[in-house]
Amino acid sequence: MLSRAQIGLQAPLVRVEAHISGGLPRFAVVGLAETTVKESRDRVRAAIKNAGFEFPQGRIIVNLAPADVPKEGGRFDLPIALGILAASRQLRLQPDIWSQYEFYGELGLNGSLRDFRGALPVTLSARADRRILTVPRENRDEVCVVRESRILIANHLTEVIAHLTGAKKLPLEITGIQKPPPLFPADLLDVRGQHHARRAMEIAAAGGHSLLMIGPPGTGKSMLAMRLPGILPEMSEGDALETAAIHSLSTSGFSSHSWRVRPFRAPHHTASSVALVGGGSNPRPGEISLAHNGVLFLDELPEFQRQVLEALRQPLETGSIVISRAARQAEFPCRFQLVAAMNPCPCGHLGDPDVMCRCGSAQVQRYRDRISGPLLDRIDLQIAVARVPRALLRLDATAGESSAAVRTRVLAARQLQSARGIVCNAMLLEPEIRDYCVLDEKGTELLEQAMKRFSLSARAYKRILRVARTIADLAGTRDIAADHVSEAVGFRELNRARQTVDVVP
Repeated sequence: MLSRAQIGLQAPLVRVEAHISGGLPRFAVVGLAETTVKESRDRVRAAIKNAGFEFPQGRIIVNLAPADVPKEGGRFDLPIALGILAASRQLRLQPDIWSQYEFYGELGLNGSLRDFRGALPVTLSARADRRILTVPRENRDEVCVVRESRILIANHLTEVIAHLTGAKKLPLEITGIQKPPPLFPADLLDVRGQHHARRAMEIAAAGGHSLLMIGPPGTGKSMLAMRLPGILPEMSEGDALETAAIHSLSTSGFSSHSWRVRPFRAPHHTASSVALVGGGSNPRPGEISLAHNGVLFLDELPEFQRQVLEALRQPLETGSIVISRAARQAEFPCRFQLVAAMNPCPCGHLGDPDVMCRCGSAQVQRYRDRISGPLLDRIDLQIAVARVPRALLRLDATAGESSAAVRTRVLAARQLQSARGIVCNAMLLEPEIRDYCVLDEKGTELLEQAMKRFSLSARAYKRILRVARTIADLAGTRDIAADHVSEAVGFRELNRARQTVDVVP
């Protein structure tokens, strides 16, 4: 019998072999099987008996090959049961038939099939090898999103056996069903004022840039962040499959309602490093991988543990995370768009015209030092979000642009980037920066002055160039002008704030 294990997003092939010999009754499962797999002995024994078959007496050895690949979960119950029935001659089939199928599913004591975690990665691998996948009905929505895959859905062990023997064939499922584009209930129409922040949101969406919003409590930072997915381009089918495969491995599992919807993850500031980047003895994806192709929102950024925030530095650069353990290693993609929010000081009212800030300069500096310079260098846009005038909060006040209007401009800018052969400007590599981020003499002089005045690093220099390129794309111009560079520099709020900290002593 053929099945697959799970190592990260990889699904290595596993051959389930069963051997029955004389002697005292014994049922052993070998092949680096974890506890959940070894517990299948009792489930399989009860399922075979309750399905109307005879459980063989004697010594039963089930081998899960290759022996050096770890196996976990209840997914191997079905192939183990079929292997025992074939070894006891209760299920007689030609050997070439077994090579056409892969079997998955946890068995109930009555022989019913239950869902298993990680069905989408095995479906992608089975499609590549052109095999027929047999899975429980509870996994149907998940596996059927994979176009051109061959899927059989079964509710019970007896249904699988009836199909294999030809007594009653299971129909192949229709796969790759297209759904209408998802609707985003959170709309920018709900945001009053905040023109500078809305502009930063548009630039972030158009170029895939990371964003940090700094402002007093109640200024709408979280509200703005939740509306970013609504102005992002729709995911391609390949990106949607990759994102869904990661969610398939998580504890929450795959949801058909989130298909082709860009994820929005907002972990609490008490989250650990493992919760954020992933880990465990058997590595699982963390929040940064669950936000793959979507948005990771970190509210109250300085309240996160410093080691947690530092763990973001490499993934922000590479777009992937390698989790290494003594026995195994797993790699997960994590091309997420970071959006963070923070108060300007411990009390939250620095620069607030309505409430006086009583934090000293040392307190403000310690608060901001919780976010390291290297991490700030990796955040493209850093903006101040001021308190909205009360007149704009009235229900009859004029609303701003809708998400649909902003999204139209974002899509136009993304099409320019796609024509250059890149996904988004935030992912521009060194050669591409040299080709597409050329400045005129005035722009070069302006950027050099900013580098010197604000003590910007080489990484910040390149990120300003990427942001300027996005601003030019939104303007529909081929060349980057000095005005574009000036606006990009203006989005480095914390770099400029380091020079002068205006507080009440």
